[in-house]
Amino acid sequence: MVGRRSDTRERIQRVALELFAEQGYEKTSLREIAERLDLTKAALYYHFKTKEDIVHSFMSDLASALDDLLEWGRSHRDSAHAREEVLRRFSAVVAGEYAPVLRFMQQNMPAMRELGVKHAFAAKIQELFRLVCAGEDDPATQLRSRLAVVALMLQANPMFAADPETLPPADVALRVALELAAPRD
Repeated sequence: MVGRRSDTRERIQRVALELFAEQGYEKTSLREIAERLDLTKAALYYHFKTKEDIVHSFMSDLASALDDLLEWGRSHRDSAHAREEVLRRFSAVVAGEYAPVLRFMQQNMPAMRELGVKHAFAAKIQELFRLVCAGEDDPATQLRSRLAVVALMLQANPMFAADPETLPPADVALRVALELAAPRD
């Protein structure tokens, strides 16, 4: 039964993200989400009382994935291999199941501010910057390391592409990020 509830929760999150992308967060109602899922509103309310609850749920899932990444990075500080692995793991987060969440965030900044989740995400990215810059004193090297993180975030951001179909594939973004963060001789 737990698996079924989790599956329904994930389906609600996925469909909500689809509708938010199609219509915008503000113009999407719980009724529309329930209809798309072929659920009653009561069944939807069992999992989420409001659209805000849905957003907080997928932001919490993203935060948990980033916390796991940051925890791993903190325990493996100060090595070039650890920096590369942090970037690889971050690439997997932003190119994988959380890509739609990142797109939602970027396309709905006013809602993100209103819901109070933007600052928590920004704090995690700041810590990620600190991890990839650990032990680097040279400002140019620090900038390249930060740009490596940004390069990975760009793969999920249609705002930076002339056509959303031209977003860099995950492997290309990761290769560029690793080149940016590689130690210079």
